[in-house]
Amino acid sequence: MIFLASIAVIIIIFVINVIPFFMPPTWMLISVVGFNFHLGSWGLAILSVFAAIASSSGRAVLALFADKILRTKFIKSATRENLGVLKQYVEKRQALTFTFFLSYAFSPLPSGQLFLAYGLTDLKLRLAILPFFIGRLTSYLFWAFTSSAVSHYFSVSSLMSGAFFSVYFVLGQIFTIYLVYVFTKIDWRALLEERKLRFIKKAVNLDKKA
Repeated sequence: MIFLASIAVIIIIFVINVIPFFMPPTWMLISVVGFNFHLGSWGLAILSVFAAIASSSGRAVLALFADKILRTKFIKSATRENLGVLKQYVEKRQALTFTFFLSYAFSPLPSGQLFLAYGLTDLKLRLAILPFFIGRLTSYLFWAFTSSAVSHYFSVSSLMSGAFFSVYFVLGQIFTIYLVYVFTKIDWRALLEERKLRFIKKAVNLDKKA
């Protein structure tokens, strides 16, 4: 029973990490499962490893979807060329990219929008997936072994009742959708080479004080 439940949770984790918006965080599900099924130290560790694999795989699929479908079918060529400038910049700073994704993955912050934007740049997945997996595995282990405290606030009943989808959560998700849109509209050449932030023919020189 516990084995089948764990398999179901891993599949759910994969699916919610493919979907970029309006999904509960993975660490919350791990905490709830760990608290309700009393898996023990080894069980929690194994669940965390598979959860990190499922989460990373889901984000990889999301990035591939953004690259192969959204970028190819729905993004204009001018926008693709603009994002190509960012791609070249990041490819020359792989150590910085690794550090950024590793640091981000340690946090409980949502990553769907990040991988959606990353996929739009056509960057290689290995630059992001490996550090993301390491960081998520570490954070999942932490949340799994503190599941009793976390599940006191985020129980299965609260998730099923829809309490997680509060007004603030919905507004936050809508805002992040807008941020992805803004990401595609930034003039990356002006920002990276001239230190000017441009949006729709408007420019702000970042080197000048407001």
